Amino acid sequence: MRALIDRYIDAYSRLDVDGMLATLHPQVTFENVTAGVTTVNTQGIEEFRRLAQSTLPLFARRRQTVTSYAESKGVAQVGIAFEGVFALDLPNGAQAGQTIALNGRSEFRMHDGLLIHIADISD
Repeated sequence: MRALIDRYIDAYSRLDVDGMLATLHPQVTFENVTAGVTTVNTQGIEEFRRLAQSTLPLFARRRQTVTSYAESKGVAQVGIAFEGVFALDLPNGAQAGQTIALNGRSEFRMHDGLLIHIADISD
């Protein structure tokens, strides 16, 4: 599973939606959970594609770095350091060119050799 997750993260960091999709099961689910609240939830590869493409204009560049990795009972827990540079001014006051850095974790599950569940979790 680690090699597949590394491929997904590499494609994410390169802003390569097709590369990300190549690692996903057609029935993939994705969740973004912030402070215990699910803020985004997609079902299936087409919903994931739309979400991934909609976020591309936000960042001039972005990078996820694996800081820890543990796998148990078919679930990978991955510590993630995220750094991005905004490509445009946002309504929340973030300015184009501003850098953001966050630490979080992601959970991954596989089915039929592809990622079927991804949860990005931050406090």
